[in-house]
Amino acid sequence: MSLYQRLHEANQGAGASPTPPAHPGAPASGGHGGSGSSAGTSGVGAGTAVAAPRRDPIMDELRQRIHSHLIEELGPILYDNRLSGDELRRRVQEQLLAILGQERAPLSAADKAQLIQEVSDDILGYGPIEKLLGDENVSEVMVNGPDFVYVERGGKVERDGTTFVDADHLRRVIDKIVSAVGRRVDESTPMVDARLPDGSRVNAVIPPLAIGGPFLTIRKFSKDPLQVDDLIRFGSLNAASARFLQACVVGKLNVIVSGGTGSGKTTLLNVLSSFIPSNERIVTIEDAKELQLQQDHVLCLESRPPNVEGRGEVSIRDLVKNSLRMRPDRIVIGECRSGEALDMLQAMNTGHDGSLTTLHSNSPRDALARLETLVLMSGYDLPVRAIREQTAGAVDMVVQLSRLRDGSRRVTHITEVQGMEGDVITLQDVFLFDFAAGVDEHGKFRGQLKATGVRPRFVEKLADQGIRLGPEVFSPGGDGSRPGMGRR
Repeated sequence: MSLYQRLHEANQGAGASPTPPAHPGAPASGGHGGSGSSAGTSGVGAGTAVAAPRRDPIMDELRQRIHSHLIEELGPILYDNRLSGDELRRRVQEQLLAILGQERAPLSAADKAQLIQEVSDDILGYGPIEKLLGDENVSEVMVNGPDFVYVERGGKVERDGTTFVDADHLRRVIDKIVSAVGRRVDESTPMVDARLPDGSRVNAVIPPLAIGGPFLTIRKFSKDPLQVDDLIRFGSLNAASARFLQACVVGKLNVIVSGGTGSGKTTLLNVLSSFIPSNERIVTIEDAKELQLQQDHVLCLESRPPNVEGRGEVSIRDLVKNSLRMRPDRIVIGECRSGEALDMLQAMNTGHDGSLTTLHSNSPRDALARLETLVLMSGYDLPVRAIREQTAGAVDMVVQLSRLRDGSRRVTHITEVQGMEGDVITLQDVFLFDFAAGVDEHGKFRGQLKATGVRPRFVEKLADQGIRLGPEVFSPGGDGSRPGMGRR
């Protein structure tokens, strides 16, 4: 007998059996107008759909009642920072068991365990998606309304069976996330960027902008930041290109990491930042803190949106300008997306060598074109040639990332910015991904990043600083595994 039937008979007495809820395997209806199967298979690279189980309304009502009672009983204890996580969880569990003991609902052991877990996740975590955030195989959680939750595993997007009770339930989870970092989301500010305590990136959009929402997207980051050896093991880099990038960062070259959404730009920026010597003063500038630098001498700046009155905004551009007064050895900008590009170029051209940033673009050439567009967004009516000369003089190298069809994230170009020829910025590829190697029987790309055989012009600049790169690094047939970089 289902929980629905047991509760109905307990409340109504023995009588005609009620109409049971839909079969748990039936797809939930929602605002997307399609079945769970079609929703799960739509889009490139989507995995097999998982139909969301139909929620039991009686169970949801009981869960909400217990949740409200728990809030009333514990009150300020839930927000007491002096309590450790384990102590808070113990008190919540004890109070939960006490409240359940007062309920007369005929619960089985499995129903009781499920109820305790769901209420605990709501109080202490992030509700139904708590288990997904704890799953190391999940790299992204995408909530398209209360009935549609998708995840990314192994580079593939698939439908998960997780659901929220309703839109209000999802909204409470969003409010809990954004309030923890001093952000808000409401009708006046229906979009927000935030982060979880572990650094995971959060974006939320609510009605009226979100139709059928609210929508929640969480890009998870590893608790232990990936190191360069991890990228080599994953095939994103090889030994030669990794040594080359390390030399460029140590030698204080200005580097732009370019790529599409989800291509691994922030991960690579973390890895490149790890090469910065520990005795240098680093200033990081981000919309929402994501970088995980391991050095001690790091100052992290985060932008601030305007308040309810539309005042108090502190933009990335404001932070870039202020960082120049903080005596930085390095400036690391999480992402250039507006007029701050001009201030970044000026910083690169005025003694702040070794700066790093990311851009959204599809190729090294496109990255420079987009940088040109962002400079024009600064509000200054600058000649295009002046912008290109500034760019050619400031940027030394572009590292291009791509997310391939097999779900892998690879560095596809490492390109030197050589200078100007006429009105055109000249580029030279130093490393290129070998797409000609094709794919294996599982659809995985066989190719890797290979040297083109060209030695970049700035190798001599690196040599003047005592940083030597042997010829094997640039050999098209070598992997650069032999020692060759070091101090003379």
